[in-house]
Amino acid sequence: MIERLVHGLVPKKHHLQLRDAAGHLHFEHCITQEGFDAPYTIAYHRHAPHRQLGIDTTHGWSGREAAGLPGLRKRHFLSQNLEATKKSPLDARVPMLFNADVTLSIVKPGAEDAAYFSNADGDDLFYVHQGGGTVRTLLGDLTFGEGDYVFLPRGILHRFIPSAGPQWWLNIECRGGLFVPKQWRNQVGQLRMDAPYCHRDFKTPTFVGPLDEGLRETVVKRADVFHGFTQKESPLDVVGWDGSVYPWVFNILDFQPRVGLTHLPPTWHGTFAARGALVCSFVPRPTDFHPEAIPCPYPHSSVDVDEFIFYCKGNFTSRRGVSPGSMSYHPAGIPHGPHPGAYEASIGTRDTSELAVMLDCFLPLVPTPAAAALEDADYQRSFVP
Repeated sequence: MIERLVHGLVPKKHHLQLRDAAGHLHFEHCITQEGFDAPYTIAYHRHAPHRQLGIDTTHGWSGREAAGLPGLRKRHFLSQNLEATKKSPLDARVPMLFNADVTLSIVKPGAEDAAYFSNADGDDLFYVHQGGGTVRTLLGDLTFGEGDYVFLPRGILHRFIPSAGPQWWLNIECRGGLFVPKQWRNQVGQLRMDAPYCHRDFKTPTFVGPLDEGLRETVVKRADVFHGFTQKESPLDVVGWDGSVYPWVFNILDFQPRVGLTHLPPTWHGTFAARGALVCSFVPRPTDFHPEAIPCPYPHSSVDVDEFIFYCKGNFTSRRGVSPGSMSYHPAGIPHGPHPGAYEASIGTRDTSELAVMLDCFLPLVPTPAAAALEDADYQRSFVP
């Protein structure tokens, strides 16, 4: 997704033999996107990765269903009230809102994954609000911590090993893929010099070579059904790989914010794009510098998009009653904007300390029963003085 990488042992050309010193023939494993037309990675296994047996599995999650909340309303969901679990990340995901393009979930795991997981339904982007650890993949290990975005492409086998202490993650499952917005790339795919981040900001996997953790169960999610498999050898028996499809970690504070003479629209905070959605990062920054500027976001009617914000930390000048873990949902069709008094009070401010992750989604988002159980029922009326 960012640039082509190569690690470990690979032959001099695609689809040629790769043998070790004893003459053992390795198996090429092509991980392709959009058939064979888009970015791909080729991994080289000591054993054939496709010789699997189907088994029953108890792993996975549920809850991607409509709660049936009445009315077109601005809504506020309190993920801080969701109980932490002793489950692994593979089992602890709790869907909150969804449409055909994305599913937004909260994950509060309390154990490491005991099986490897491959999401065949979409790319996964995690925002680590609290906690950290290691995500182990067939392409290598990635360490992550608070404030990190963790990206796992569709079909990449992995398991999470959280560190000790509380964990609290936002998950964005992107069913049409996740990518760098086209405006941040030049004609050869390189990140532009005026992009809000550079290649150096992305942590890529540390390749550790063939690894056998003694785990043989693999879980694959396809069409929201979880399927179990087992195989004789470790699925992490990769001796090398080459390609442009791989997981990465990016810290939200490495996003370089834009500042304007007057208030800039959210597209300037666009960090990652998905089919039907834009992921934005609101980070601490100076405010608008026109002497008559109103730094607070203006009331607006986005008639084409639903807006979702996950509040992380700092002073949210446009909102009151929100705290870390709050999730606001403002649907298209009705105007939304700052709470009473915030618009006027922002005049003269010079900076903002807010930290938040926002999504603009073109298809309507649907709250789940889990979200409905966490709703702040007074949120809609809080905008009336």
